[in-house]
Parts: sequence; structure tokens; C-alpha cells
Amino acid sequence: MQTILVTGGCGYIGAHTIVDLIEHGFDVISADNLSRASDNSLLGIEKITGKKIKNYQVDLTDKKATEAIFIENPSIVGIIHFAAYKAVGESVEQPLDYYENNLFSLVHLLNMAVKYNAKHFIFSSSCTVYGNPESIPVTEHTPLQTAASPYGATKQMGETIVKDTAITFPLSAILLRYFNPVGAHPSTAIGELPIGRPQNLVPAITQTAIGKLPTMQVHGADYDTRDGSCIRDYIHVCDIAHAHTLALQFSIKKNEEKSCEVFNLGTGNGITVLEAIHAFEKVSGVKLNYEVGPRRAGDIVAIYANNDKAVKQLGWQCKYGLEEMMLTAWQWEQSLAK
Repeated sequence: MQTILVTGGCGYIGAHTIVDLIEHGFDVISADNLSRASDNSLLGIEKITGKKIKNYQVDLTDKKATEAIFIENPSIVGIIHFAAYKAVGESVEQPLDYYENNLFSLVHLLNMAVKYNAKHFIFSSSCTVYGNPESIPVTEHTPLQTAASPYGATKQMGETIVKDTAITFPLSAILLRYFNPVGAHPSTAIGELPIGRPQNLVPAITQTAIGKLPTMQVHGADYDTRDGSCIRDYIHVCDIAHAHTLALQFSIKKNEEKSCEVFNLGTGNGITVLEAIHAFEKVSGVKLNYEVGPRRAGDIVAIYANNDKAVKQLGWQCKYGLEEMMLTAWQWEQSLAK
């Protein structure tokens, strides 16, 4: 059986992707140092799939510890690399932490991929690589602007590092640029569980609705958009997860060395922050206590995807609409309170 190493496998997208990989016949191991996630998600994965996942509690910025995973698992044929710090606002406050963690871990993993012939490499990139785009929706050919945050810069640099490695070594690399993953697995066994105050919109919404937070803040309502709040492309985490399985299957089937493909993963729909809040209020029946505050450093005005390439080449389809995204997120939050 082909083994896939999922880094950040205890995290939000990582855990959902492990479920999808198992459901499509892959053997999976995880590497997660648990600095930004809980290993409770491993219990959720086991509940859904019946499979117990081994997690290596390794800091990937430690090259020697990273290599030990590959020595112990010579059957690794592919790597899906999620492990990274990901909060835009925090990256503005702590840029050196972001550059060190996100880039060193990537370089070490690529070194191991080359050394141990794990030639299928899927990189977790982000729509932040587009910066503040001149036109939307963005395609994979939209010129990249200066990143609006150190987090976005680490994704731009990360893409360059992966591309350069794939040009030189026998690697089949795929860069997946996600937009805004939200929601939870319909079973409510896994979902988004931020440590500390949520940096992302939907957990802030659900935690406010259930009373964990007294109020939530909308970061700016004076943008040049239809209601003044930022526009984003929200996409269900299970749709994102399945795209990773499809990307891996695509890479294995093509079996091309020294190749690097890029795919946008978004629904293609631009939704404002206030529209997302209203969609949540509709499906939950809860009136949300929110305030409009100042703009947040690192935020761009608007972005959403053209996803034609992923649809045509990967055979990918988004199954979940905005209300289903909000409903599964709310059901997950409620399950945590039981």
C-alpha cells in the first residue's frame, strides 16, 4: 500500500484530508507537533474511518527529527504539506516566527522527498499569494502582487521553493491555492478548533453564537464593496480535502518528473463578511452579537477564484453551498458544548 505523509495532520484541513485519503484507499501517517492543534482530531478520524492514525509529534524545523520519519517509513510515496503558521494578523506581529517556521519546515521536507524518493508533493498554498489583485476572479495565471502579510509572503516563497526543487529533482509537485476553508465534517467528529481567540471568521461567528465569546468584530465596513465589508471565497473544508486526494491521484497517474502544477481551490463565488454572517443567522436561528471595527492589517479588499482548471483537470466539484458550510460549522460548535 502507498503511504502518504500528511504534515499538520491534526490540524483543521489536515484531519479532513486524512479522512478523504483513507476513504480512497491510501495508507496515511501524520506529522504534527501539536503547537497549533490537538491530537483529539485523531480520535475523530478514527471514529469516522475506523482507522487509527499514527502521528509523529515532530517539529519539522528540526531536520534530523524530520528525517527519522522517513527512515521509519520507507513506503512513503507522497507528502501533503499543511504544517504552517497561518494567521494573517499574527504574521504581521511576528514575521520572523512565520518565516522561520513556514520556510525551514518546507525546505527540510523537500530534502527528504528527494532523498527518500517520495516524489509526489502537494503544497498547501493560499489565495494570499495573489496579494491585492487588479481584477477578480483570479485564475492561476493572474500576476502575483506583493503579499499583503508575512504569511502571504511565506506562501509565495514556498511556491518558488517547491517549483525550483521540482525543476531540478525527480519530483511531481502540485501547488493548491485555497481560498477560505470553513465548515466541518457532517459527522461532527472533526471540525475547526482554534487554540485561543479565533483568527478566522467562521469560528469567531460560532463561538460568539454559542456564548464562548461575548461579541465578535467585523474588521472594517468601509471597503469599496456592495456592503462595505471584505469579499472572500468561502469553501467547505470537505471540498478542499477531496481536492487533495484528486491532486494526489492526478500526480500518481501522470507520473511526470520535474513537473509543477498550480490549481485554485475556491467556489468561484465572492461573499462579503456581512453576507456570511447573515447566512449563519438564517441557518442557525441565532441573532449574532457583532460590532464593526477598524480594518485589520494584512487584509485585502476582495478576492475569489476562477476554479475552471481544477474542475477540468482534476474532475473536482464543490458539493457544499454557503448555508451548508455555516450549518456544519454550527453543528460542530454545538457538539463541542455537549
